[in-house]
Amino acid sequence: MAETQRVALGFLLSCCVFLSSCSQDGDVDQLNQVPRGASEHPNVLLIVVDDLRCSLGSYGDATAVSPNIDALCRRGMRFDRAYVQIAACNPSRVAMMTGLRPDTSGVRRLATPFRNNVPDVTTLPEHFMAHGYHTVGRGKVYHLKFPDPQSWSEPHRVSKTPVKYWTERQWDLLTQVRERLRREGRPDNVIKNLRPPTTCDADVPDRLRHEGAMTNATLATLRRVAKGKQPFFMAVGYVNPHLPFNAPRKYWDLYDRENLPEAKNPFPPDGAPHVAMNTMHELRYHCDFTEVPRPWEGVLAEADRRRLVHGYLAAVSFVDAQVGRLMAEIDRLGLADNTVVVFWSDHGFKLGEHGSWGKKTNYEIDTRVPLIVIDPRIEMAGRSTSALVESVDLYPTLCELAGLPVPAHVEGTSFKPLLAKPDLPWKEAAFSQFLRDLVPEHDEVRGNAVRTKRYRYVTWRAHATDELLHEELYDHAGDPQENTNVIDRPVYNEALIRLRELQQQGWRAALPRSLRPDL
Repeated sequence: MAETQRVALGFLLSCCVFLSSCSQDGDVDQLNQVPRGASEHPNVLLIVVDDLRCSLGSYGDATAVSPNIDALCRRGMRFDRAYVQIAACNPSRVAMMTGLRPDTSGVRRLATPFRNNVPDVTTLPEHFMAHGYHTVGRGKVYHLKFPDPQSWSEPHRVSKTPVKYWTERQWDLLTQVRERLRREGRPDNVIKNLRPPTTCDADVPDRLRHEGAMTNATLATLRRVAKGKQPFFMAVGYVNPHLPFNAPRKYWDLYDRENLPEAKNPFPPDGAPHVAMNTMHELRYHCDFTEVPRPWEGVLAEADRRRLVHGYLAAVSFVDAQVGRLMAEIDRLGLADNTVVVFWSDHGFKLGEHGSWGKKTNYEIDTRVPLIVIDPRIEMAGRSTSALVESVDLYPTLCELAGLPVPAHVEGTSFKPLLAKPDLPWKEAAFSQFLRDLVPEHDEVRGNAVRTKRYRYVTWRAHATDELLHEELYDHAGDPQENTNVIDRPVYNEALIRLRELQQQGWRAALPRSLRPDL
């Protein structure tokens, strides 16, 4: 597809979202919502996206067609160095929604319900509800298995439209592969969890996909709560661009597969331990990638690589269109002047970088995420900041923007001052971690990462004994893709002294004195 055609299609897509949002429900024209003036307690719209790396036009990606998310940046502030606490869905979302770091909540895995560990913690929406807000959750906000009913003023809902949709031929392939795995004697849990192929580009309308159907339902809810007397806190979660990549065909048509750029570093970092890499089990769940090599064993075939990149970008554009519909309705209802909007992803995603696909590492490509904040009461349109911020910072920030007290348990730092002054001196470091299990020498190995303006420092320790097993150091001054572990080079000895201090002393030590709660 020619560049001019791609841009034109993206422009038309963004222009159509308003008409699309207005045509979904018959009661739109009868609402006559009166615009609300700016308030001390504004509404909050929190948009949560799964697996979205910074593959957006507004973040410098020349390939991605993301006009509606890019438009958010023109209305608010783009954070260029936002980091999650863990690059996995459930623990990342728990950190953001509770304000607790994983070492405090104990939530480091997908299968850990946070209420089991911290039953009395007050979540972000629960705190807003206690202070007079009507709180609503739609889609994947928490991990889907743990919706946490006590966070919401009304039942949390997801679309009943299936997340997955494949052709009859693809379902047949799933059956064939299951039979082959049985003949080979594979474990029962592998066969049971096997999924249909990773991609589907059926020519269907948005409403027949989870994201489109969920947006339709969310728009109807938004119209209802906008008429209420209480300010609202609405969290809307999108599953795409999580695997499988099943956006409607029109989003695939925005891209020319043969001309899509591929990862420039399709190899593990030089000098990195194997435990630092994921095993690509997420791809291996799908019947078209059961034999995928591990990152240190080889790379995917070119046709497979291009198909996955194409599917991912199509899914990004699909979500982008839904974001456009949400914002068009915010504008149409006259809510824009009194609604704080936050756009956040739970972690990044590798598309061949380091020879890998998926997330679940401590590297930059997995832990750095897009974060956009709009507050119509602050002059911030089109600004950006390079200050280091973390997912746990969203809880106190939203409290302060809404005029609410910040609970004592929160372990993040409000970045509200950055919205007015993006160049303020800020955190020295952001902290991430990952707990790797099924490691032959140890039952569990814990990786902890410190990200400063220039460096990423990672330690891997035996979780049970705290024995140091491996160290990694990456110098972003000359190696922004983190391709070479320079931990053994003497020139970095002085920098390592401070990085090791930061990791040992923890997040409070990374704050400037003006932000230290203990000073």
